[in-house]
Amino acid sequence: MNDAKKLERLRVIIARHKRWDLIFLIAGILALMIALLTFMALFIQMVIDGAPRLSWEFFTSFPSRRAESAGILSAWVGTTLVMLVTAVSAVPLGIAAGVYLEEYAPKNFFTELIEINVTNLAGVPSIIYGLLALGLFVYQLGLGQSILAAGLTLALLILPIVIVATREAIRSIPIAIREGSYALGATKWETVADHLLPYSAPGILTGVIIGLARAIGETAPIITIGALTFIAFLPASPIKSEFPFISFEWLSAPFTVMPIQMFNWVSRPEEEFQYNAAAAGLILVVMTLTMNALAIYLRYRMRQKIKW
Repeated sequence: MNDAKKLERLRVIIARHKRWDLIFLIAGILALMIALLTFMALFIQMVIDGAPRLSWEFFTSFPSRRAESAGILSAWVGTTLVMLVTAVSAVPLGIAAGVYLEEYAPKNFFTELIEINVTNLAGVPSIIYGLLALGLFVYQLGLGQSILAAGLTLALLILPIVIVATREAIRSIPIAIREGSYALGATKWETVADHLLPYSAPGILTGVIIGLARAIGETAPIITIGALTFIAFLPASPIKSEFPFISFEWLSAPFTVMPIQMFNWVSRPEEEFQYNAAAAGLILVVMTLTMNALAIYLRYRMRQKIKW
């Protein structure tokens, strides 16, 4: 009789747990649908407002006081150059730091302190990085309100993301890969360079693209270091016709980026500028989604080549 009661009680508990599982499943789906529907409504409204403004002239024209002739030439060129500096600065340093912390750093109090701080830095508000860059890059190093200062600022912003993604990607590799490499006589560096990095490349690439996608939409740290809200000229070309054919003058040029240009247009009272801001926002969303789609595609192709 006791066994029958225990069995009945167990069935009641299982049924209650299943009901709670169903409730949480429905609540999660509803929350997801609310978020997706909100995003879709805002995106569709942005497409309706901004799509009529998309034209070749919009991409090749400078900002103007007249909404119908204003464009985003200086904004998208500035965004491209700033993101180039960010990627060149943050990606190699972040991957190298992640590899060192995961494979070479001794396990002691100092390295544990660094790991905790790196993880915490990934959640620091972006305005803090802007204030840090203002004191370090703009005033102490004398870089001024330049593309180089902006790129290094955003590099600081995404550096913890790249480091954490690199470490997690390396940790996901089975220990048998390392042991097999060492058993065949490979050195530490040969194991890292020939096995760990190639196999962890999809995960590292995902973290890099996520970091760059966050950086491309940041406004607060760029405004903090003094980016211009209105600029009607382009930086010097990085390619010249004379030897050595490469110029770095553009690194010290003043700049603006697309989020700041959007902020400038949104703050205008004229309705036509709101349409310009919607068109610029649409382009920025498409750029971000393209970067994420590229990360997904490259990760898929890289994983196809991996054979454990």
